[in-house]
Amino acid sequence: MRKIIIAIIIAAMMFFAAGLMFNTQHALLIALIAFLVVLWTNEGLSIGVVSLLPILLFPSFGILDMKATMVNYSNPTIFLFLGGFMIAIATQKTNLHKYISNKLLTVFPNTPRGMIFSLAFTGALLSSVLSNSTTALLLIPIAIFLSDNIKLKARLALAIAYGCSIGGIITPIGTPPNLILLGFMQQHHIEPIAFIQWIFLTAPLALLMLLVIPFLLSLGLSDVSLDKEVTTKEKLLPTQKRLLFILAGLIALLLVNSKIEPYYSGLGLNETGILLGFGLLMFVPKIGFLEWEDAKNIPYEIIFLFGAGFSIAAAFSKTGLAEEVANNLLALTNLPVILLILLVAALITFTTEITSNTALISIALPIIYSLGQVANVNMTLILMVATICASYAFMLPIATPPNAIAMSSGAVKVKEMATFGFFINIIGILMITMVALVYWQHFV
Repeated sequence: MRKIIIAIIIAAMMFFAAGLMFNTQHALLIALIAFLVVLWTNEGLSIGVVSLLPILLFPSFGILDMKATMVNYSNPTIFLFLGGFMIAIATQKTNLHKYISNKLLTVFPNTPRGMIFSLAFTGALLSSVLSNSTTALLLIPIAIFLSDNIKLKARLALAIAYGCSIGGIITPIGTPPNLILLGFMQQHHIEPIAFIQWIFLTAPLALLMLLVIPFLLSLGLSDVSLDKEVTTKEKLLPTQKRLLFILAGLIALLLVNSKIEPYYSGLGLNETGILLGFGLLMFVPKIGFLEWEDAKNIPYEIIFLFGAGFSIAAAFSKTGLAEEVANNLLALTNLPVILLILLVAALITFTTEITSNTALISIALPIIYSLGQVANVNMTLILMVATICASYAFMLPIATPPNAIAMSSGAVKVKEMATFGFFINIIGILMITMVALVYWQHFV
């Protein structure tokens, strides 16, 4: 009860503070978001319960009506994760994750630091060509099997989540905000960034992050070991072979379906439909591996968590708070370029923590574009900074899909993610600013 009272007190403080700058409705929304974030972080209530609160709170305080709030809990992205969770459960049921984990231990250094680095790099590389959500869903069951140590399990899960977010920015197709930026640039007649040029710009940043973040995650693990026995002669069972074949087909289909503008337009299939289709395939007799009873293992609290994130994003837009924030930011245009970019990076990074990065960047790009015009800065540069920062939020599970998937494993606590994530956010903001000013501005 004490944690709930703390959340109420902080929300009340935020309401009065926000009331100095915003109208009553906007101040209420900011206070409600603070209330939800505190409860997610201090775990005063379970994640699933907190994630359903917007359905009651937003209509009660006049933010959104019931229908406008609840529709966010059936967002198509949620069904992408539902399909992915079904595949992950099948992987665990057939013990395929144990086989793959065993193979990883024979390839990479059999130490906590070696495995953290290998999982982060693997997640990053796969996320550069596949959805970072799909990559995290496939890798998390493997990671948490590598050790029975609770502390190490959490670090391995975070290594994959953070690696997927870091790698998602390497190509334009790695994460939705990248594609939203390219579409926005076309709409505003800004010269688009070619596929290869994008990689040329973002790969150094991703590499720097992949060297620093896994090292940070591996601190304090000197007395911990990977306690799984390596059995090099272990063979695949028939069910494991069948699932591996299905997974290979899924990855191949996702790759062929991916757009590489302007060179290849993909198959045009909806990725949500692909993931949900393969997830439902897991229940088909003689092909799949699941019974309906296995559906109880789906982490529904994470599905509710995404619904809450989408609801917050909708509230920002429909109440006009996003536009009001933009008006207040116009005062920043008189600042030196380095401070302007630092502030944009920090604002986007920490705002992404409480809403969907896809929804946020859709709202933020017009704001940043207006700021860039008034401040007379390199428009492509400042838009790139905002877009990358939308994917580089590491504190809360609603910030990015990989964060939420790591939380769904049960190995990571919100407090632990928030502690690591805060410092990694700061590192990301500084690195993005440095790379933008030292490297990007010479090529965009």
